[in-house]
Amino acid sequence: MTHPMQPIIKDDNGSLRFKANAIVVHLLEQGGIDMNAIAQLNVSDEDRAHFAQLIGYSVSGFGGLSYVSSDMSAVADRMADTGETEQMAKITHLQGELAALRSALRDPIARLYGLHPNDLQAESGSDE
Repeated sequence: MTHPMQPIIKDDNGSLRFKANAIVVHLLEQGGIDMNAIAQLNVSDEDRAHFAQLIGYSVSGFGGLSYVSSDMSAVADRMADTGETEQMAKITHLQGELAALRSALRDPIARLYGLHPNDLQAESGSDE
């Protein structure tokens, strides 16, 4: 199960950020643990990425974090750029990825099966 993405807000300086969780920020600021100690924890990249969102990390810097996947970064960027929900941003991103894969594999698959690329079905789910 993956963590949900935090909503994206515009801060007082006009920067797009993930909406911080006030409890998480309070715990971090009150000295319960610092960022260096957190960096040493044996936790998943997904947990680290979610933590970055919970502390209100900027969307523009999010994709540069070593533990943020390119898919997660693309979805966050799309949410920020279009105002789409996380679900719609994921769908749109994955549709683009699928289209790119279809395009990239068209010639090799045609060559593998001895077909002309135009003979391959353009859309999955077609009955032709």
